Amino acid sequence: MPISNKIIDFMDKGSWIRKMFEEGIALKKQFGEENVFDLSLGNPVMEPPEEFFDELKYIASNPIKGMHRYMPNAGLEVTRQSIANELNKETNLNFSSNHIVMTCGAGGALNVVMKTLLNQGDEVVIFAPFFVEYQFYADNHGGICRVVQPDENFLPDFESLYDAINEKTKIVLINSPNNPTGVMYSKEILEKIAKIISEKEKQFDSEIFFVSDEPYRKIVFDGLEYPHIFQFHPRSIVATSHSKDLALPGERIGYIAVNPDDLNQDILIDGLVFCNRTLGFVNAPALIQYLIVNLQSITIDIRKYQEKRDFMFRELSLIGYETVLPHGAFYMFPKSPNKNDVEFIETLKEQNVLAVPGRGFGFSGHFRISYCLEDSTLEGSIPGLKAAFEHS
Repeated sequence: MPISNKIIDFMDKGSWIRKMFEEGIALKKQFGEENVFDLSLGNPVMEPPEEFFDELKYIASNPIKGMHRYMPNAGLEVTRQSIANELNKETNLNFSSNHIVMTCGAGGALNVVMKTLLNQGDEVVIFAPFFVEYQFYADNHGGICRVVQPDENFLPDFESLYDAINEKTKIVLINSPNNPTGVMYSKEILEKIAKIISEKEKQFDSEIFFVSDEPYRKIVFDGLEYPHIFQFHPRSIVATSHSKDLALPGERIGYIAVNPDDLNQDILIDGLVFCNRTLGFVNAPALIQYLIVNLQSITIDIRKYQEKRDFMFRELSLIGYETVLPHGAFYMFPKSPNKNDVEFIETLKEQNVLAVPGRGFGFSGHFRISYCLEDSTLEGSIPGLKAAFEHS
C-alpha cells in the first residue's frame, strides 16, 4: 500500500463532503445539470462585492513596486494594521498589527495555531457537530480531539464540557456561527465556556487557550450582534478567513488574531510567525493581502443569505422536517426522518438531491444542507426533499 494506514482511515472518515460532490458530478452527467440539486458543498455562488473588483482594477492599473516579493512571515504591515483597526472598532480593545498574522485561509490559521500550542498528546476540546477536519488538523501536530456533545439546540452541554477538560487540555475550540448547524453562540454561552476554562486552569495549574474558528463571523442574521471571545478569556485566539464574507474561498486568505491582553503575547506571536513559515505557508499570498486592505468593513449582501435561509427553513418545516433555525453561516442541519442518516442520504440521492450525512460532522441522525446556492437549485430541491421525507 503506497500510503499509510492512518491516512487511509482518515480519508474514509473525512470523505463525505467530497464523496457527495463527486457523486453530484456523475449525476449531472447522467440526468443533466438542471435536473440535479446539489446541496452538499458550502461553495458560495455569490460573487465578491463590487469593492473587491474596484481594488483589483486599481492595483492592476497602479502596481506597487516590489509587491510580489517576499515579505515578513506575519504578512504585510498595512494589511495587518487595517485588520487591527477594524477589530478595535468591533471589540474596543487595543489591537495593533503585531497581534495579527496573515494566513492561507482559516484552515491554515488553525494548523499554525495548533502547531504553535500543542505538545505530543495534548488535547483539543471540540463541540459536536463539528467540521470533521478539526480532528485531522489536531493529529497533524500530535494532538487529540475530545468531543463535547450538544443539547437539543446544538448548544454546548456544559456538564459534558466540564468533564471533558483535563490536565492534557490545551485548546477549547469553538466554531460560531457553526458549520454544519448555523447556530451562533451568545455572549452568555461564551461567558459560561470561559468560566469553565478558568476553573479548570486553576484546578490543573495549566494554561488553556480559547480558540474561535470564525469564517462566518460576519454572516449573521436577524439583526443579531456577534459577540467576540476576547473579552471573556485572556488566552484567546481567533482564526478566520475572508472565504465567506467576501466570497473568496479560492483565494485562501485569512488571519490569526491574538488577544492583546494576553500577558505572554510576544512569545505566542513569535511562535505563530515561526510556524507559519516552517509549515510551508511562508506567508499569505501577497496580491490578495493588498486587495483586502480597504475591504475590512465590506461584505457580500448578507440579506440574500437570510432570504435563502428563510425560504429553506419554511419549506422544510412545511414538509415536516425538524430543524433548528440558523442565525448565521449558510447551512442547516435537519433531523433525518430515517435514524440512519446515510440511508436517508441515499433516498435523497434517488430524488437527485445531494446532502451530507450528519456522521460526516460527528453527529449521526441529521444531515447538512448548504443554501449558499442559486435560488433555482434551492427551489428545485424541494420536491425531492418532500418525496424522500414521505418515503422514510
